[in-house]
Amino acid sequence: MENRPDIFSEATDKKRKNLKTMLGRYLSSPIPETTVKIKLNGQNYETISDELGYFSEWLYPPKPIDPGWHPVYFSICDEEGKEQCVKQGEFLIVRSDPQFGVISDIDDTVLVSHATQMLRKIRLILTKNAKTRLPFEGVAYFYRQLAANGNPLFYVSSSEWNLYDFLADFFSIRNIPKGPFLLQEYKSGIRDLLFSGGGSHQHKIEKIERLMNLYPDLSFILIGDSGQRDPEIYQKAVDKFPGRVKAVYIRKIGKKDEFEEKTIQYFREKGVELLMMETTEEAVNHARKLRYI
Repeated sequence: MENRPDIFSEATDKKRKNLKTMLGRYLSSPIPETTVKIKLNGQNYETISDELGYFSEWLYPPKPIDPGWHPVYFSICDEEGKEQCVKQGEFLIVRSDPQFGVISDIDDTVLVSHATQMLRKIRLILTKNAKTRLPFEGVAYFYRQLAANGNPLFYVSSSEWNLYDFLADFFSIRNIPKGPFLLQEYKSGIRDLLFSGGGSHQHKIEKIERLMNLYPDLSFILIGDSGQRDPEIYQKAVDKFPGRVKAVYIRKIGKKDEFEEKTIQYFREKGVELLMMETTEEAVNHARKLRYI
């Protein structure tokens, strides 16, 4: 990225600073087609960012890496080939024998976002920061229980990559177990900021399929909400990967009669546990009953 400010948020930050910070996330630009150096366990690798500034690379270290989180270092080079802008990231190696994996949405599932109410959503985005935004009650406890014994968590969201630092900060502050974020394509501009998290949400099913193909022997628990087509998306996952979905938890957003009975019946016929929850405590009790926690 270029023109992207360093971002440090505090709970005492004024609305004006929060607004300026959020604008900075959406007014910076990707750097296309540039060499990216990767350093992992003392080994050096290279790749090139695409026309949108993304890079993706499979690495094959000479020695196996233990399960868990590990550091990795990235840098780009100037015209003379000198390293600059060195950044540390993390990557996850999933253990070989987890009980299950968890794929969770973020907005209105973990993070109170009011995604279906445009004005309330924009007000939260523009005036709050990672230290003042709120999770749903009980989420941190529930997810820590699900992640026990090395069960991996993955977060698939319609939030854009612009918000990665915000989400990482929020999860850390609220003690919610970390997991790889699979977000929507980076966007740039005021309009994209105002319509953050929108779109068809088709990318969600693509990323869920990617995860389930990457771990073909792993079954999953899916967690989402009724506000952004998660039930429909999770139906597609159940159809494409029969027997791989252990349970689906949907946080009820909006009016109670908005969720169709036929959808509930659909999951039941597929042999998948579906819980429509109004509180996280309901999900905790349900998961405990089925010995997922």
